[in-house]
Amino acid sequence: MQSITRRSRTGLLIFVNDAPIIWFSKRQNTVESSTFGSEFLALKIAIDQIEAIRYKLRMFGIPLEGCTSIFCDNESVVKNTTCSESTLGKKHLSIAYHRCREAVAVSFVRIGHIAGEINPADVLTKILPGARLRKLLQRIFFWKT
Repeated sequence: MQSITRRSRTGLLIFVNDAPIIWFSKRQNTVESSTFGSEFLALKIAIDQIEAIRYKLRMFGIPLEGCTSIFCDNESVVKNTTCSESTLGKKHLSIAYHRCREAVAVSFVRIGHIAGEINPADVLTKILPGARLRKLLQRIFFWKT
Protein backbone atom coordinates (compact mmCIF):
# COMPACT_ATOMS: atom_id res chain seq x y z
CA MET A 1 0.00 0.00 0.00
CA GLN A 2 1.46 3.35 -0.99
CA SER A 3 0.46 6.63 0.50
CA ILE A 4 0.55 10.02 -1.13
CA THR A 5 4.34 10.02 -0.57
CA ARG A 6 4.66 6.98 -2.92
CA ARG A 7 6.69 5.10 -0.30
CA SER A 8 6.22 1.37 0.03
CA ARG A 9 5.35 -0.35 3.28
CA THR A 10 7.48 -3.15 4.71
CA GLY A 11 5.57 -5.92 6.44
CA LEU A 12 7.22 -8.77 8.34
CA LEU A 13 5.85 -11.67 10.33
CA ILE A 14 8.41 -13.60 12.32
CA PHE A 15 7.51 -17.01 13.68
CA VAL A 16 9.28 -19.13 16.30
CA ASN A 17 7.98 -22.70 16.63
CA ASP A 18 4.92 -21.89 14.48
CA ALA A 19 3.91 -18.96 16.71
CA PRO A 20 4.03 -15.37 15.44
CA ILE A 21 6.28 -13.43 17.83
CA ILE A 22 6.91 -10.25 15.83
CA TRP A 23 4.53 -8.31 13.62
CA PHE A 24 6.36 -5.45 11.92
CA SER A 25 4.87 -2.87 9.58
CA LYS A 26 6.60 0.36 8.66
CA ARG A 27 6.60 2.81 5.81
CA GLN A 28 9.99 2.80 4.09
CA ASN A 29 12.21 5.84 4.45
CA THR A 30 12.91 6.18 0.74
CA VAL A 31 10.88 6.16 -2.46
CA GLU A 32 11.90 3.23 -4.65
CA SER A 33 11.44 3.19 -8.41
CA SER A 34 10.48 -0.50 -8.43
CA THR A 35 8.93 -3.24 -6.33
CA PHE A 36 12.29 -5.03 -6.60
CA GLY A 37 14.03 -2.27 -4.62
CA SER A 38 11.32 -2.12 -1.97
CA GLU A 39 11.36 -5.89 -1.53
CA PHE A 40 15.16 -5.95 -1.21
CA LEU A 41 15.06 -3.31 1.52
CA ALA A 42 12.34 -5.29 3.31
CA LEU A 43 14.45 -8.46 3.05
CA LYS A 44 17.42 -6.69 4.61
CA ILE A 45 15.21 -5.52 7.50
CA ALA A 46 13.95 -9.09 7.95
CA ILE A 47 17.49 -10.46 8.07
CA ASP A 48 18.52 -7.83 10.63
CA GLN A 49 15.49 -8.66 12.81
CA ILE A 50 16.13 -12.40 12.55
CA GLU A 51 19.76 -11.93 13.53
CA ALA A 52 18.69 -10.01 16.64
CA ILE A 53 16.12 -12.66 17.63
CA ARG A 54 18.57 -15.50 17.14
CA TYR A 55 21.10 -13.67 19.32
CA LYS A 56 18.51 -13.12 22.09
CA LEU A 57 17.47 -16.77 22.00
CA ARG A 58 21.10 -17.88 22.30
CA MET A 59 21.60 -15.51 25.25
CA PHE A 60 18.59 -17.15 26.94
CA GLY A 61 20.35 -20.49 26.52
CA ILE A 62 18.09 -21.80 23.78
CA PRO A 63 20.09 -23.91 21.31
CA LEU A 64 19.53 -23.07 17.65
CA GLU A 65 20.19 -25.51 14.85
CA GLY A 66 20.28 -24.78 11.14
CA CYS A 67 19.29 -21.68 9.25
CA THR A 68 16.16 -19.56 9.34
CA SER A 69 13.67 -19.73 6.46
CA ILE A 70 12.47 -16.48 4.91
CA PHE A 71 9.62 -16.41 2.42
CA CYS A 72 9.38 -13.58 -0.10
CA ASP A 73 6.70 -13.06 -2.74
CA ASN A 74 9.04 -11.43 -5.27
CA GLU A 75 10.72 -14.06 -7.46
CA SER A 76 13.40 -11.64 -8.68
CA VAL A 77 14.57 -10.92 -5.14
CA VAL A 78 14.65 -14.64 -4.33
CA LYS A 79 16.67 -15.35 -7.49
CA ASN A 80 19.11 -12.47 -6.89
CA THR A 81 19.85 -13.59 -3.35
CA THR A 82 20.07 -17.33 -3.93
CA CYS A 83 21.74 -17.71 -7.35
CA SER A 84 25.46 -17.05 -7.24
CA GLU A 85 25.60 -16.08 -10.94
CA SER A 86 23.06 -13.26 -10.59
CA THR A 87 24.32 -9.69 -10.57
CA LEU A 88 22.89 -6.45 -9.26
CA GLY A 89 22.07 -3.75 -11.79
CA LYS A 90 20.99 -1.06 -9.33
CA LYS A 91 23.92 0.31 -7.36
CA HIS A 92 21.79 2.17 -4.81
CA LEU A 93 20.61 -1.21 -3.51
CA SER A 94 24.13 -2.57 -3.06
CA ILE A 95 24.15 -2.49 0.76
CA ALA A 96 20.88 -4.41 1.03
CA TYR A 97 21.93 -6.74 -1.79
CA HIS A 98 25.29 -7.67 -0.26
CA ARG A 99 23.83 -8.02 3.25
CA CYS A 100 21.22 -10.48 1.96
CA ARG A 101 23.65 -12.39 -0.26
CA GLU A 102 26.12 -12.71 2.61
CA ALA A 103 23.44 -14.08 4.95
CA VAL A 104 22.51 -16.73 2.37
CA ALA A 105 26.16 -17.56 1.59
CA VAL A 106 27.02 -18.34 5.23
CA SER A 107 23.80 -20.39 5.60
CA PHE A 108 22.39 -17.99 8.19
CA VAL A 109 19.11 -17.78 6.26
CA ARG A 110 17.40 -19.68 3.48
CA ILE A 111 15.18 -17.66 1.15
CA GLY A 112 12.24 -19.16 -0.65
CA HIS A 113 9.32 -17.95 -2.74
CA ILE A 114 5.75 -17.75 -1.51
CA ALA A 115 2.86 -16.92 -3.82
CA GLY A 116 1.48 -13.44 -3.26
CA GLU A 117 -2.07 -14.76 -2.82
CA ILE A 118 -1.09 -16.76 0.27
CA ASN A 119 1.54 -14.44 1.74
CA PRO A 120 0.37 -13.71 5.30
CA ALA A 121 2.56 -10.58 5.54
CA ASP A 122 0.16 -8.87 3.10
CA VAL A 123 -2.12 -8.33 6.11
CA LEU A 124 0.41 -5.73 7.29
CA THR A 125 0.94 -3.95 3.97
CA LYS A 126 -2.27 -3.96 1.95
CA ILE A 127 -5.95 -3.18 2.19
CA LEU A 128 -7.54 -6.58 1.59
CA PRO A 129 -11.10 -7.71 0.90
CA GLY A 130 -12.79 -9.52 3.82
CA ALA A 131 -12.53 -13.08 2.50
CA ARG A 132 -8.83 -12.83 1.67
CA LEU A 133 -8.10 -11.07 4.97
CA ARG A 134 -9.81 -13.86 6.94
CA LYS A 135 -7.91 -16.52 4.95
CA LEU A 136 -4.54 -14.85 5.62
CA LEU A 137 -5.30 -14.30 9.31
CA GLN A 138 -6.14 -17.98 9.58
CA ARG A 139 -2.73 -18.77 8.03
CA ILE A 140 -1.03 -16.57 10.62
CA PHE A 141 -2.71 -18.06 13.66
CA PHE A 142 -2.65 -21.67 12.47
CA TRP A 143 0.70 -21.58 10.61
CA LYS A 144 2.26 -24.93 9.79
CA THR A 145 5.77 -25.10 8.30
